[in-house]
Amino acid sequence: MKIKQAADDFRVEELTDFVPSAGAFALYQLHKTGWTTHDALNTVRRLWQVPPQRLSFGGLKDRHAQTLQHFTIEAGPPESLDQRGLRVTYLGQVPEPFASRHIRANRFLIVIRDLTSARAERALTALDEVRGDGLANYFDDQRFGSVEADRDFIARRMVRGEWEQALKLALAAPYEFDRAPEKKVKATLRANWGDWKACRSKLPKCHAQTLVNFLAANPSDFRGAIAGMRADMTGLYLSAYQSHLWNQFLDRWLSKNLPEEHRVAVRLKLDAVPMPRRLAVERRAELSRLMLPLPSARLHYEDAIPNAPVDWQEVLSDVLKAEQIELDQLKLHGLRRPFFSRGERAIIVHPANLRGELSPDERHAGQTKLTLEFDMPRGSYATLLVKRVTTGG
Repeated sequence: MKIKQAADDFRVEELTDFVPSAGAFALYQLHKTGWTTHDALNTVRRLWQVPPQRLSFGGLKDRHAQTLQHFTIEAGPPESLDQRGLRVTYLGQVPEPFASRHIRANRFLIVIRDLTSARAERALTALDEVRGDGLANYFDDQRFGSVEADRDFIARRMVRGEWEQALKLALAAPYEFDRAPEKKVKATLRANWGDWKACRSKLPKCHAQTLVNFLAANPSDFRGAIAGMRADMTGLYLSAYQSHLWNQFLDRWLSKNLPEEHRVAVRLKLDAVPMPRRLAVERRAELSRLMLPLPSARLHYEDAIPNAPVDWQEVLSDVLKAEQIELDQLKLHGLRRPFFSRGERAIIVHPANLRGELSPDERHAGQTKLTLEFDMPRGSYATLLVKRVTTGG
């Protein structure tokens, strides 16, 4: 089974009713291939000399896909931009920054290649199951960036007050997609960690140098150095860890509340997790109404959470015990920002307009390809559908 073999095998388009009218914010479409959303927008900022606080967008899109999304710049230029793998189109003016609430859904076209005919037929059967049961609404692998199988989350270290370890992970840990300049900076930091004057003399001008300058004057204040990191990066670290906690929460809840014959295991980057299958109609309807809260310091076990299952407190407590933390620790004592967001997330998500078509695979003789088309609510992951329908065989 193979995906993303051809340039147009994975396409995603942000659907929005946010259209130009008038206002202080310039609205743009971003078409990209081979870029993370952050890298693409940072490139736009540098080229147009825009400070981070003036740019706003609604969500992250896959690096390995053809994607279309939107962003705004306060007092942004009425211009377009064309770089390799990146195209920005100016759409007009709007009265407020673009945000996730402006995304109605995301539309996908995904081609799954190199399937045997038997596996392709099983995928169609699984697709029918998803139409009925939906998908367990996990955060998928894209959410976890450079976190490897050792599961060493930067924000977990922050929550535990292990500030130096957190900073070293953030600044010096190798990452698969680091470009050559980033690799050099990280190698310099690893080789000279703790000798901040040596780091300062050897580093080029970069964000890490600002933090090293701080540490040269305040050698033991690693929490202060983290407080000086870019807000978008520390926000990503917290989002990744909160998403991991929520995935563990959902995993434990489904494992506890669905009989084994109504679960199928799907492999994610960090865990194999259960998905519902072949549920009774009444059970489908019940699960589709349920929500689980996002773990945060502003959540309390005595809170009344609308549409949450009655045993959510017990299950979340078990998750946090396994992580050796308490809810209160998610406040990140000593930091005003960033913080873990409060909210709820649906247990089950239902792809809309779901279609699947089998045809001969022109790239693999004698094999079959499956073309999927569907819409997903914002914040849900199309790659979960791919994993669900190709599990087994």
